[in-house]
Amino acid sequence: MNSGNASGIRARFRIDYSGFLLDVDLDLPGRGVTALFGHSGSGKTTLLRAIAGLEPAPGGRLAVNGEVWQDEAVFRPTWQRPLGYVFQEASLFPHLSVQANLQYGQTRVPAAARRVSLDQAVALLDIGHLLGRKPARLSGGERQRVGIARALATSPRLLLMDEPLAALDHALKQEILPYLERLHDELDIPVLYVSHAPDEVARLADHIVVMEGGHAVANGPLTDTLARLDLPIKLGEDVGVVLDAVVTARDEEWHLAHMDFPGGHLWVRDQGLPVGHPARVRILARDVSLARAPVTGTSILNTLPAIVVDSVADAHPALTLVKLRVGESLLLARLTLRSAHALELTPGQLLYAQIKAVALLG
Repeated sequence: MNSGNASGIRARFRIDYSGFLLDVDLDLPGRGVTALFGHSGSGKTTLLRAIAGLEPAPGGRLAVNGEVWQDEAVFRPTWQRPLGYVFQEASLFPHLSVQANLQYGQTRVPAAARRVSLDQAVALLDIGHLLGRKPARLSGGERQRVGIARALATSPRLLLMDEPLAALDHALKQEILPYLERLHDELDIPVLYVSHAPDEVARLADHIVVMEGGHAVANGPLTDTLARLDLPIKLGEDVGVVLDAVVTARDEEWHLAHMDFPGGHLWVRDQGLPVGHPARVRILARDVSLARAPVTGTSILNTLPAIVVDSVADAHPALTLVKLRVGESLLLARLTLRSAHALELTPGQLLYAQIKAVALLG
C-alpha cells in the first residue's frame, strides 16, 4: 500500500508506560544514516522497537519510502517488514557456521526480492575467511560483523542498528567503524542508528534525532543540528561541530594533511588519505579560542576569520557557548564569561578562531 509520500520515513508513535511516555512524530530521510541520539532512558531503543513492530503501538503510523507498514488500517508484523535489525550482541546461532548463519538470514527473502547477495554482504564486511567457523571461534568484533552481514543478507529496505558497538572496547570499535562507513557509501539502504556516543554519530550520521524523555527534541541534518545553541549543553565536553571536507594537499615532512571545507581550510594530522578524498573533521568547542586579531608566534596551526552569530549561557555559570560562521560553515567555541566580556562579543563581530585540535574522522 502506498503512503502518498514517495520517499522518506514517516514515524508517529505514542506509547504510554507506567512512568514513561514515548511521543514522537518524525519525518526522516529515506536514505543515508539517521542517528537516534540520547542518554540512556531517552526512548531511543523503544522507538526503534516500535519501528520494527516489536513494541505494541496502537494508533501509530509508519511509512518507509512510500510503503505503509502501520497505520489505523494496516499492521505488518515484524516478520513481514522488510528490515534488518542489528543488536548490541550479534546473537548468532551457535550451532551453525558463519556461512549457515548468513544463509539463514537470506532464506527469509524470496529469491525475486533479493537485492543484496551473500557475496556482496561477505565482501562489504570482509568476512570471507570466517565462513567455515562457528561463532564460538570468533572475536567480538568478528561476531558483530557477521551479525551485520546477516542483517544485510535479508535485503532490507530499512536497516535498524541498536548501539551495535556498545559491547565492544575502543580498539574493536575502531576496527568496525570503517565497515559501517562502507555500508553508508556503497549501499542505498536507509539506516536508523541508535547511539549515545557522540564520536560514532559524528563519524557516521547524515541526519540526527536527539531524544530526551521520550520526545524528539531536535531533528535535522547533522551539521546544522550539532551547531544549535539550545542543544549542546546536553553533550557536555563533547559539544562541537562536524564539517565535510576534502583532502587538498599532504605535507609528508610534517605528516600533515590540508583539508578544504565550505568557507575555509585546516591542517590536520595526516592519516594517509589521498588528495581529493572526502572526509569529515570534528572540532570540539573546548578546542576553539577567539582573538580580535590574528595571533603570531603560537603553536596553533589553524586560525580562521569568523563572524559571531550568537552566544548562550553554558552548563556552568562561568562559561558561555559562542556560535560562529566561517564562510558557509558553523563553529562553536566555549569561553569563560570573563573572556567573552573582554572581547565585547556582539552578533556580526569579526573575530579570529584559533583551533587547537581537529579530529579527522576518515
